Parts: sequence; structure tokens; C-alpha cells
Amino acid sequence: MTTTSRSPEVPAADRTTPAWGAVVSLGLGIFAIVMSEFLPASLLPRIADDLGVSDGAAGQAVSVTAFAAAVSALSISVVVPRVDRRRVMIGLTLLAIVSNLIVSVAPSLSAVLPARLLLGVALGGFWAMATAMAAHLVPADHVGRALTVINSGVAAATVAAVPLGAWLGDVWGWRGVFVLGAGVAALALAVQVATLPAVRPAALSGLRALGSVLRSGIVLGGLLAILLIFGGHFSGFTYVRDAAQSMSGIGGGGFAVLLLAFGTANFLGTVAGGPLADRVPRVGVLLFPAVLGVGMISMYATGTSLTGLFIAAVIWGFGFGGVPTTVMSWGARTEPERLEQIGGVMVTVCNLAIAAGAVVGGVLVDRSAANVPLLVGGIASVAGAVVLTSLRHRR
Repeated sequence: MTTTSRSPEVPAADRTTPAWGAVVSLGLGIFAIVMSEFLPASLLPRIADDLGVSDGAAGQAVSVTAFAAAVSALSISVVVPRVDRRRVMIGLTLLAIVSNLIVSVAPSLSAVLPARLLLGVALGGFWAMATAMAAHLVPADHVGRALTVINSGVAAATVAAVPLGAWLGDVWGWRGVFVLGAGVAALALAVQVATLPAVRPAALSGLRALGSVLRSGIVLGGLLAILLIFGGHFSGFTYVRDAAQSMSGIGGGGFAVLLLAFGTANFLGTVAGGPLADRVPRVGVLLFPAVLGVGMISMYATGTSLTGLFIAAVIWGFGFGGVPTTVMSWGARTEPERLEQIGGVMVTVCNLAIAAGAVVGGVLVDRSAANVPLLVGGIASVAGAVVLTSLRHRR
């Protein structure tokens, strides 16, 4: 079978010219999808009032998205084992557009929830495929930097979605905000159509390849570490406002500034993660989760002081910023022939860790104190860093 210049049949290591435009299009795509995921968090009261449901019922628009993302990430390579990956990424972005448009005109919650399931499919599938796509678009020694560009979309969306949604919800109404989400995804789609090359799926694909990944002891050890790192982070971050206020008495305005400091440090950590993942990967795998944990423990220890609170937030934010890139790069080095499968299982475990961390943190808040999840989560993150660093990846 003949190939064209748009179809990267050669291994990623043989690529000499990075396709940075295509990488940026993936970053835009993940920004649009993650932003759409978080929009309901700032719009729940408006959505609930308009649809005539409780806030708790409207909040299921978030939970169904996370559930669908976990399933999609794990199954995407099995469901479409032979489809051109360019078409898959474009199709997933199109799903995000459709989801947001349906939500923007939905007459009831029963119409919103299926649309949010579509967004979850887009989120899990897109993120699971990101590592494999990055490996096709840049030389092997630039994969970490490519993942930095892609994960910058996640960081930007995480920081921007809630305040942007709250502000624009006052100006346009909640339905107008979802139209904006569709517009951002449409922009990402246009850039993807213009820049993404055709990418044939790997020869090792489908259910057998997924099973091979899940039977690897190294991979299972890595998944345990990821569960500790992400679960530890979200056990504290989910309740960070309660913790900060209980320790320091910080007000709403001060807490907003604290989140800005965290977000800025998070972005800097994201930028630093790529070069370390490419040049000294074991250092990055140890450094960022450990710094994340140290930041959480420092906030627990020094959070009664506003100065200590802000310093700890910066340390914590920087550490977490570098985690996604270095962890996904670890997966790419561990299973270089099954990038889609390792990406899928890692994204699935990340989503499960988010849910588990929120549950554990809630139990600790209710039964102990608001700041205890900081200590427990910090210890878990450091332990995850040690576990992940101790695993020897395949050459």
C-alpha cells in the first residue's frame, strides 16, 4: 500500500521537522473541551433555575461528563482501531461543538445530560489520543515539549473556565456561555482541519493491545502512582477554600488572589515540564509530584500565616503544573508501541483519582478538620512520586 507525505508511516523518532502548528491545534482542542467541562461549575444556580431543577440535579451535568470521559479514554482505541487518527481527533472536537450547542438550547435537564455525555466522550478520547498524536507530530526528543503545549490547554482552561463562565453568565446568560464554548471548539476544529496530517493507527491496536498494557507490572505500578498523585492533589484542592479560610481567615477577594497565584505557578510548572521530560525524565517524574506534595504539606504547616499560605500555594501550583506532561511522557517511554492504550488507561485512572480524591477529602473534612486533606494528600503525592521513579521503563 502506498503512502503520501501527509501520512507519517515512519516511526516518530525518524521525524526531523516538528509540526508545531498541528500540536497547537491539539492544545486548542483540549482547551475548548476542558473549558466546556468546567463551565457548569460557575453556572449551576442559573442552569438549575432556568430548567426548574435543584442545584444538585443540575450538578449531574458535571458528573456524567467525568463518567463518560473515563469510559471513552479506556475504549477509544478499541472502538476505532483502524480509523485515521486525524479523523478521530476532528470527530471528537466536532462532538464537543454539538454538545455545547445542544446544551445552549436544551429545554430540560433530560436534554442536557445526554449532551454532556457526548462531551465526556470527546474529553476522554481526545486526551487519551494526545500522547500518541504528539509522538507522530514531533521528533522523539521533542515529545515532552509537545505534550507541554497540549497540556497548556488544560492548565489555561482550568484557570479560566470558572471565572470566565461566572462573568459572561451575568452578561449573556448561561446559554450564551455554552454558545461561546461551541465557538471556541469550532476555532480549534478549523485549525485542526488546516494543520493535522493523516495519521494511520499503530499496528498494535484494538482490544489485544489494551490487554497487553493492563498485564504489565510496570504499567500497573505506574497507575498506582498516578492514583496516589492525582488523588492526593484533588483530595486537598477540592476543599482548599475551606482549608484556607479555616486556617487563615482569608476572605473571598484574598482567596481569588490565592487562586491566581496558584494558577500562575501552575502554568510555569507546565512550561518547565516539557524540557525536563525530554532531557532528564526521571528527574521530572520525581520532582513535580514531590514538589506538589511538599506544597500541600507546607500549606498545612504554615497556612495560618497569609505569607505561608501564598508561598505554599505557589509551590503546590508549580508542582502540579508539571505533573501531566511528565507523567504522560513516562507512559510514552514505558509503552512506546502502545501509545494510545497507555494514554487511555492513564487518563481513565486520572479521572477515577479525581473522584476518589474528592470522596476521601470530604470524609476527612467531615470527620477531622478542613486542613487535614492537605496533609494526607501531600503525603500521598510524595509517595506516588517515589513509586513512579522506582519503576524502570522499557527501552
